[in-house]
Amino acid sequence: MQDRLDSRHPGALAALVVGLLAGSVALAQTPAPQTPASQTPAAQAPSTKAPAASGAKTTTARGKSAKPPSRYRPDRFAGRAGSYYRLVWGVDSLAVKWAESGEVLRFTYRVLDPNKAKALNDKKNEPVLIDPQAGVKLVVPSMENVGQLRQSAPPEGGKSYWMVFSNKGRLVKRGDHVNVVIGVFHADGLVVD
Repeated sequence: MQDRLDSRHPGALAALVVGLLAGSVALAQTPAPQTPASQTPAAQAPSTKAPAASGAKTTTARGKSAKPPSRYRPDRFAGRAGSYYRLVWGVDSLAVKWAESGEVLRFTYRVLDPNKAKALNDKKNEPVLIDPQAGVKLVVPSMENVGQLRQSAPPEGGKSYWMVFSNKGRLVKRGDHVNVVIGVFHADGLVVD
C-alpha cells in the first residue's frame, strides 16, 4: 500500500504524518472531562464561605470559558502551609481581595484558636501588605472619626476578621502574590482575588 501511496501522491504520506501529529497535539491540550457536580466531594459537603471571583480563567482557542466557574473556593493552603497557619497561629481561610474598584485590599482570616491569634488583632502590631512584584508596601489607613480600618477586638473562635489596606493608584493588581506582615506573623504568597 505504501508503494501505491508514494507513487501516486508523493507528498501524501508526509501530509498524513503531519496531520496525525497536529491532531495528537491538539488532543493533548484539551482538558479532561469533568465529573458531574453531584459526584464531586465539594458538592457533597457544601462550603459556607462566599464564592470567590477568579481573575484567571482557563480559556479555549475560541476565548470561551472551558468550564463553568465553581461556586466553591479552592483550598488556599493545602498541606503544610494550611497546617502551619492552623497550628502555629490558630487561623485559616486567609484571603486578600480587591475591593472598592481596587482602591483598597481586604485581608480576611478566620480564627480557630483565640489565644494563638491574639497577635493578629493587637493594636500595637502595625500590619503591612508587601507586593514584591510592584515593589510597594501598603498600610492600613486611619480615618479621623473611625480610627484604623481593622478589627482589633479580642479574637473569638469561629469568627472571621478583616483589615483593609490602602491601594491608592491601584499598584497591586489581581493575581499578584503578596505578603501580609503583622508583628511577627507572616503570611507569604497570598494571591490577590
